[in-house]
Amino acid sequence: MPNDIYVWQRAWTSALGQAMDQAAPDVAAWRVLASEVSAEGRVAPALLNDARLEALRAHLAGRPVILVVRIDGRLSDTDSAPLVAAALAPLERWREAGVAVAGLEIDHDCPTARLPFYARFLTDLRARLGGGGPSRGDLGGTRLSITALPTWLPAPSLADVVAVPDEVVLQVHAVAAPTDGLFNPAQAARWVAAYGQRFGSPFRVALPDYGARVSWNADDSLATVEGETPLLGGGAHAAELMARPADVAAFLKTLRAEAPPNLKGIAWFRLPTAEDRRAWSLVTWAAVARGKTPIGHIVVRAEATATPGLSSLVLVNDGAADAEVPAGLDLPAACPLGDGANGYARDPLAPQPRLVRLSPGLLPPGERRAVGWLRCPDSPSPLVIHVRP
Repeated sequence: MPNDIYVWQRAWTSALGQAMDQAAPDVAAWRVLASEVSAEGRVAPALLNDARLEALRAHLAGRPVILVVRIDGRLSDTDSAPLVAAALAPLERWREAGVAVAGLEIDHDCPTARLPFYARFLTDLRARLGGGGPSRGDLGGTRLSITALPTWLPAPSLADVVAVPDEVVLQVHAVAAPTDGLFNPAQAARWVAAYGQRFGSPFRVALPDYGARVSWNADDSLATVEGETPLLGGGAHAAELMARPADVAAFLKTLRAEAPPNLKGIAWFRLPTAEDRRAWSLVTWAAVARGKTPIGHIVVRAEATATPGLSSLVLVNDGAADAEVPAGLDLPAACPLGDGANGYARDPLAPQPRLVRLSPGLLPPGERRAVGWLRCPDSPSPLVIHVRP
């Protein structure tokens, strides 16, 4: 199945261009965030100026471009006209800048009760794009797609929504409560099967290749969900969530074997870049997208320093895929002095010297991370450090 990928960055950087160049051989189409409509109806374009659009165009590698307009699910407007105008604006602007746009996608995670309004909005938008009534000459024939939530599946009104676009992208990640994680392969398989049974029109499945930091307030209400963009909000407590490459690869293998006939491909969220610390590496994403199940393997090394008896603790991924950093490191009893760094800390309650992970994360293949130090007055040779998965 072909692989589309979402380019979700709000601003242009050289790292984004490099990532597009590296990913292009495995990409069938780019799904590029073009603008966002807030809950109050304010429109915020992405890639704000023509220079950035020109830079982006140089990295498209001849692949089709589908512009994505994200509309906040909390929007309560009952008039579709402003939304139609907001959706069409980036399409016109990008085409004026010389970008060949193949389609327009609407990402609107509205409550199930709002699906009838969503269907009316899409119908009005489709009429302006062609295929649903009188169309403007410069926009006629533009393909329309939408993202859909599996929580909408029981709603009868979903049929009216699905009937409008040319294609639907079924999102099976970050749908449940954050406490349930980002991706559940078994649940995702049930959602795909249910959608394929109910609807015969073309659809794709959106799969994750990223992580997120979720924070909660003192009353356990959700405070923030932090992805590739750091947020200032802290919350009372937080957790790092991650879609594991092995889980997604196993799901994808089963999906390819049991795909509904109207499933046309995968849409990955999101394009990894060197600046995105909460996404897989591009090497891992490409391997999984090609149908492989690459395995990461982390070893810990105690590397001697210039100071006698002092060693630096380094994690090394000598495998072929991103690997989750270990939950803890049991240090030799002969090395009572030591501490953690870069996401690790000394466990003050452990009877033996131990470093514990403060938050989960992935280490790309071939990379290394210094996570602490230890001092051994009578240094055993070699130092034996036990890894807790």
